[in-house]
Amino acid sequence: MRRVVSLYLPRWSTDRLRRGLGYALPPETPLVLKGSDGRKRVVTAVDRAAAGQGLHVGMPLAKAQALVEGLAVHDADAHADAEALDALARWALRRFSPVVAADPPNGLVIDITGAAHLNGGEDGVLTMLVQALKAESITARAAVADTWAAAYAAARFLPGRTAVMGPARDWLPALPLNALRLTRDVVSGLGLLGFETIADLLAQPRAPLVRRFGLDLARRLDQAFGHVHEPIDPVRLPDVTQVERVFAEPIGAPETIARYTGKLTEGLCDALEGKGMGARQLDLVFYRTDTRIEAVRVVMARPVRDIKRLTRLLCDQIETVDPGFGIERMRLVATEAEPLVLTQTGTDDATKAPDLSALIDTLSNRIGAERIFCLQPVESDVPERSVVRAGALDADTGQTWPAHWPRPLRLFRTPETVTTLSLLPDYPPRTFIWRGVRHTVTRADGPERIFGEWWKREAETDALRDYFHVEVEDGRRFWLFRTGDGESREPDKQKWYVHGVFS
Repeated sequence: MRRVVSLYLPRWSTDRLRRGLGYALPPETPLVLKGSDGRKRVVTAVDRAAAGQGLHVGMPLAKAQALVEGLAVHDADAHADAEALDALARWALRRFSPVVAADPPNGLVIDITGAAHLNGGEDGVLTMLVQALKAESITARAAVADTWAAAYAAARFLPGRTAVMGPARDWLPALPLNALRLTRDVVSGLGLLGFETIADLLAQPRAPLVRRFGLDLARRLDQAFGHVHEPIDPVRLPDVTQVERVFAEPIGAPETIARYTGKLTEGLCDALEGKGMGARQLDLVFYRTDTRIEAVRVVMARPVRDIKRLTRLLCDQIETVDPGFGIERMRLVATEAEPLVLTQTGTDDATKAPDLSALIDTLSNRIGAERIFCLQPVESDVPERSVVRAGALDADTGQTWPAHWPRPLRLFRTPETVTTLSLLPDYPPRTFIWRGVRHTVTRADGPERIFGEWWKREAETDALRDYFHVEVEDGRRFWLFRTGDGESREPDKQKWYVHGVFS
């Protein structure tokens, strides 16, 4: 099933200008952009600060300057906005999907079909998009739906910064007519007739509406509900290594697609070899006869130029491709490439670590790269902060965990509360209840006292924990800790948690 993301940038013009001006324009200064409406100068865009003071798009510029003292006014530059939007589309293409296009004047459309699992699923894609733009001081909202038109409507007319939508028929009819991307005249004309929502249109015969308002009204309705395909013309990356194959007759059989995938891979590897590069990310794009674009993406942990390995990774994804009535063109692009340093193979050195990159590449492209990682220790007194995720092939940092006190094999992300019974001062509990099950402690070791990191967080100035390594009747071993100073004999002033489980 096709899934499309619409990224909405409601303050794109002012956000772009602020990033360009940098510290020359303080963030608290209201900013508007000016343009012309006939002979009248009007406001064409406002930032958050200006909107908070009552300014809005379309108001006379002189009135805006009179209302807000110290208002920053700059010329609107639609050409610069469009160029920056194209640059943003190229960034999104490298990061999220092979099929990305600008949606002027203030959005992107991204087809994540078959590529969402590489970025944590649909929720992960939306969250990463919005957070990455927020880090660059760009306001953004995003939504994913079955069609471009439905995702566009959800991103702009539903509350919330991100939204993963189900079938359009379940939620789209309740939205206003503007969600269909109709012209202002059509929306105004429909409003005069009493139409307010998309549901109002669906309840009426279509022929009279088309006769009065044109075919565009019917086309937008069909695009929103997926009855008519809306093609996406993806942006192209400059200066990338790519190969292409055009077919005299459309192809569609899986074995034929696989055969030409191998040929394209061979040609791409030859081109990369001439540049001394290896592929870190490949996009295989299929152009169908009905103007639809299908694409698959594979990522590698290290630069690769092995024809068999890359062909296998690409062919593993072919089953997600719908050839429709036939594929007339295939294009293979190395969207990410790095210098490839050749190493000696076939050595009998038994101390050399095995190369796991091929296994990691296979797993990453099947279940997602974010699920393949290793854990490395970092310097921190607080246990949950003493470990960090690292890439599966990252070099060892040389850090180690404390050897004098063992750490559990499984450390919970958040300590879980336990109910303790039979408490003695400065001792672990004899019995505790965790996840509804009662456990009796047979052996224990501790306490290991750990203080809070007061130099990082003021709230941890007086924080401390006493950790105990306990074994219960069935042989399982837990890592329990008690908050407080450990001197109180009152159970209400002592809280116990389980933080991990030993092997």
